[in-house]
Amino acid sequence: MTKVVLVSTSATSLQGHDTGLWIEELAAPYYEFKKAGYEVVIASPAGGPIPIDKNSMGEGFFTDAAKKFMHDGEAVGELCHSTKLDSIDFASVDAIFCCGGHGTCVDFHDNATLKSAIESMFAGDKVVSAVCHGPMALPQCNKPDGTPLIAGKVVAGFKDSEEVAVALQDKVPFMLESKMKELGAKYESADDWNSKCCVDGKLVTGQNPQSSEACAAAVISILS
Repeated sequence: MTKVVLVSTSATSLQGHDTGLWIEELAAPYYEFKKAGYEVVIASPAGGPIPIDKNSMGEGFFTDAAKKFMHDGEAVGELCHSTKLDSIDFASVDAIFCCGGHGTCVDFHDNATLKSAIESMFAGDKVVSAVCHGPMALPQCNKPDGTPLIAGKVVAGFKDSEEVAVALQDKVPFMLESKMKELGAKYESADDWNSKCCVDGKLVTGQNPQSSEACAAAVISILS
């Protein structure tokens, strides 16, 4: 059976700003992958309960998939008992999907376990995918030849103007769009808060919460 690991943050706070997982970015892919018949593992750096950014359950952001997830006993159970990232054998995994939320700005961008997982998946010609702030995990990663993994790759990720719009530009370790460009990636984006998914080989990246379903669909298309 095709196996996909959804990676969420374990962090509850970003420099005093309450945060966590942006629930839409896990819920939508979770159901798309389940519908495709995949084995889905929910993982996090610390394992155990995953914090949810309360803003992601606010008006206009709490999507149908997110509502369905929060009322799904099995799904919530998996969220409360997430698998610790370093206990997963990524040799048996077909795709990794890094979900967003500002918590990733704490425990994704400088995470040796996540770096190793992504690099081994990429080197093994498997699917590496990330949406919104999930791509915070990518700048630390390298190709087998030592060059930045995203160098020369067409990518998307949370846009600098979107970061400014949510007024967290002074809290994040780096602005994702700027960092991706600095590392030689071919960054692409849609207008703020519009869906944008980039596919370059088996690397799939999305700009914002609005892009999570498109990213999941792109992963399924590659794995089909």
